Amino acid sequence: MDVSQMQRQLVDYTASLFREGFLDDQFTQLQQLQDESNPDFVIEVVSLFFEDSERLVNDLGRALNQPIVDFKKVDAHVHQLKGSSSSIGAERVKNSCIAFRNFCEEQNTEGCLRCLQQVKQEYFLVKNKLESLFRLEQQILAAGGSIPLVE
Repeated sequence: MDVSQMQRQLVDYTASLFREGFLDDQFTQLQQLQDESNPDFVIEVVSLFFEDSERLVNDLGRALNQPIVDFKKVDAHVHQLKGSSSSIGAERVKNSCIAFRNFCEEQNTEGCLRCLQQVKQEYFLVKNKLESLFRLEQQILAAGGSIPLVE
């Protein structure tokens, strides 16, 4: 596949991530902060999001499996996950966290456990989608092309 085909594929793929609600405008703003002086900015920020999210999801699982659930602690973890997903533009993860926090307020363990599964699913989906996006960007750069800006 030549560079222009890969660039078109990247533009189409990125547009689908926005159309399907995986990403929002915050991701575009993140991309605009990347420049020649910091070419790996987006990958670095998103990698930190992946690390934080996996830790938070594990913490949530542990907190919800206690005999007496500390809903304040659960809510604090969900709030943190909502903030970090919002900061990189992971819209579906953020929206799942909003629903999750409502169940925390109600102190509804079953609802929280269902939301944890939903958050995990959305997180792993966006993680796979972003990893594919970054792989495609790397292939374009390795072939001597540049990353097209997606409007």
